[in-house]
Parts: sequence; C-alpha cells; structure tokens
Amino acid sequence: MIAGLFSGGKDSTLALHIAAEHGTKPELLITMRSANSDSFMFHKPNIEFCPMQAEAMGIMHLFVDTDGVKEEELIDLEEGLRQNRVSVLITGAIASTYQKDRVEKICKKLGIRHIAPLWGINPLRELETLSKSYEAIITKVAAEGMDISYLGKRIDAPMIERLRALNEKYGINMCFEGGEAESFVLNAPLFSKRIFIEKHRIEREGDFGTFIIESAKLVD
Repeated sequence: MIAGLFSGGKDSTLALHIAAEHGTKPELLITMRSANSDSFMFHKPNIEFCPMQAEAMGIMHLFVDTDGVKEEELIDLEEGLRQNRVSVLITGAIASTYQKDRVEKICKKLGIRHIAPLWGINPLRELETLSKSYEAIITKVAAEGMDISYLGKRIDAPMIERLRALNEKYGINMCFEGGEAESFVLNAPLFSKRIFIEKHRIEREGDFGTFIIESAKLVD
C-alpha cells in the first residue's frame, strides 16, 4: 500500500503531487489525530476536513488516533502503518530532522520505503510553486511579527513578500518548519473539486491565533 502521511496542509499536499508526478501515486492518506494541541509531530488545526480533501483527490483516507504524548505518539503511527500494510510512505518533511529521523526509523523497522520529495527544498521555491498552482491558506500563526491579519489569507505573491520581510527581520522559516504557522489546502492540481469554506471563526491567543473551519463543502 502506498500511503501519504497527510495533514491537509501545504507540505503534505505538495509532496503527494510531486510523488505522483514521479510515478508514485498514493492509494491511502493517513492523518494522525492527536489529542494534544501541542503535538511535537503532528499538525492539528482543521484536520477533520482532511477526508474532504481526500475525496477531492479520489484517494482513500483514514484517521489514526493518538494521545500526542512525546515519543509515544510514534508508537501509534507505527501501529497505523503496520495495520494498513503500508509499503511506501510519502511525507512532507522539508527541514525538520526531528520529524524525518523518527519517521525513517519507523519505516526502516517496518521495511517501508520513505519518500520525502520536499526534503531540502528552498523555501522560496516551495512558496512560489504553491502561489501559482495551489489555493493554500494560513490557518495558524505563532511567530514574532505575525498576527491574526495573516489568518485565512492565501499564500500568493503578496503573501510571499510579507513572509520574506519577516524572514529578513525576525529570521522566521518561510515554510513554517519551526512551527511559525500552519496551513490548509483548498485546491490543488490533484483535486477534481475545490473546498469552499462556508463558515469559520478565529480563536485568538494574544497576538496569535487559529483560523477554525466550522463548515465547508466541495464545489466544482
């Protein structure tokens, strides 16, 4: 089984696309559903809409639940991969050795081939690719210089310039590998339909916050 470790964000979606372009098309998307909002490994906001993204791509989807306890959450991931007889795993790892090393350790143990198409990619190159072919929005901000004005905004050319300025001033990672922000993909080349957000709310935490999708639907 060829599977993608899928969060609904820009990195895992782009990784699926690149893998498919190179002949490794995913048959299953696995989303880790963590009870811990501060999981060390797994994305949290809006993952309940991952099945809708999977439907838009025509790929099976399942959740694997975890309490999100550091290191122990890896046991849950391992069990999910084993139970679903995953032979190839596609991930959106870019620069976090913390995540990549742990996933590769599990894959080696289970005899799974790990593909990380974005590993080492230039952040600006990734963002430019997204701005041209994807509709990805920012759903969480938690870095100096960012505030709730970023929430719900598409990663497009003007946003790239804002992120470039933050990188120069504060040194933030433009791809959010340090947890500076998170994203959600509404449309992509692999989608046969796009996701239309019907209702949302903003949860504020001081200057920072999260864009919470409350309802959405697939449209042509």
